[in-house]
Amino acid sequence: MVHYTLVCDEGHQFDGWFRDSATFEQQSEQRLVSCPFCASTGVTRGVMAPHVTRSGRDGAPELLRQMIRQVRDKVVAGAEDVGDRFPQEARAIEEGDAERRPIRGRATFEEAKALLEDGIEILPIPDLPRDN
Repeated sequence: MVHYTLVCDEGHQFDGWFRDSATFEQQSEQRLVSCPFCASTGVTRGVMAPHVTRSGRDGAPELLRQMIRQVRDKVVAGAEDVGDRFPQEARAIEEGDAERRPIRGRATFEEAKALLEDGIEILPIPDLPRDN
C-alpha cells in the first residue's frame, strides 16, 4: 500500500491510499478518484516529504513548543477575550448584530459543535501543556 497526499484542481488537499502507484494512475485516469470537499475528479499527487527520524535532535520538541507558543500568543493578542459569552458573541457577529472583529473565549463542546453546524467558522486555540 502507498499513501499519497492528493490535491484537486480547486486546491483542496486530502489523503489517499492505493495498492501501488500504477493503481493510483489508473484510477485517476478513469476519474475514479474524487475530492471529498468539492467532488472534483481533477486530482493529482501533491508534494510529499518522507518521514525521516533523526537521532540527536533532542531540542526539537522544545523548538516546536516555542513556535506553537509564538503563533498562539499572536492569535491571543489580536483577539478580544469575550470569555463565556463566546457562543453568543460569535452568533451576533455572524448575524450582523455586533461589530465584526476577532474574538476569543470559551465554549462547551456542544456550543462549538452547534456554531460549526450553523456555518459559523471557529477555531480552537488549545493551551499548551505547561499553560495548565
